[in-house]
Amino acid sequence: MKILITGAAGFLGSHLCDFLLAEGHEVVGIDNFLTGDPQNIAHLAGNPNFSFIRHDVSNFIFVAGKIDAVMHFASPASPNKNSPYGYPNLPIQTMKAGALGTHNALGVAKANDAIFLLASTSEIYGDPEEHPQKESYYGHVDPTGPRSMYDEAKRFAEALTMSYHRFHGINTKIVRIFNTYGPRMRLDDGRVIPNFIQQALRQEPLTIYGEGLQTRSFCFVEDLIRGIHKLLLSDTHDPVNIGNPTEMTMIELAEKINSMTKNPAGITHIRNMRLGNDPERRKPDITRAKEILNWQPEFTLERGLSNTIPYFKEKMGL
Repeated sequence: MKILITGAAGFLGSHLCDFLLAEGHEVVGIDNFLTGDPQNIAHLAGNPNFSFIRHDVSNFIFVAGKIDAVMHFASPASPNKNSPYGYPNLPIQTMKAGALGTHNALGVAKANDAIFLLASTSEIYGDPEEHPQKESYYGHVDPTGPRSMYDEAKRFAEALTMSYHRFHGINTKIVRIFNTYGPRMRLDDGRVIPNFIQQALRQEPLTIYGEGLQTRSFCFVEDLIRGIHKLLLSDTHDPVNIGNPTEMTMIELAEKINSMTKNPAGITHIRNMRLGNDPERRKPDITRAKEILNWQPEFTLERGLSNTIPYFKEKMGL
């Protein structure tokens, strides 16, 4: 297949390019490098099956030739309010990527009678009152809060995608991505695993907000990409959670990373500084992925971290 990937230079987009090229597909990547990194796709230069267009997806998208599938991954994704790349500091661009970008990407799919896959997020569930979160759960979201530019952009994108499926008959897929980690995450991403790894490699205490009893579940990027590929080739049009259901507290995660990096500095607790309705608990129900896609994660946290820590060590020049 010839597959168009928006956000191709991002953390997930670049891994998706690698996987699909290895599977024998032709890939056209689009990115404006707002948050994507050219180094993430530099190794693809000269690959005859890869081409790249520097473009902002909030503007009309034109790609020459027949496209068989469109995978829309373009969006700021980091909640880090202290980084220029975090969506709190790119609110308009984030909303435009979710609204105009999704509309333009769907337009390419419609014009080519192509499969369309939307990269959505577990954030559409907000601060959930249901645990774990099933795809049938409508969510508990603040539409005007400090996280709303990302949450509502993705919720709108899902609604628009289903509208194109129902009205135009487009073969659409929606993946709801839960916390994912691995090589090519930005150093200033702001999420907990990049933060903890960098502090541990600097032999500093790992900073935990509040008591550290808030939980997350973490999926290694290779598992996620494998699940997304299965979804692309599936017959389902309903949203599908892809993530790792192994839940842990922040204290447990910190202790694991300190142990793996041999960091003697321990843990420090500071006042909780949650961004808006940052959820206390987050865990996917992956029953649908198991039943429809025959997918479940294979990487343990330790195995995934052993593939991630060396990347951060190299990027930090250590």
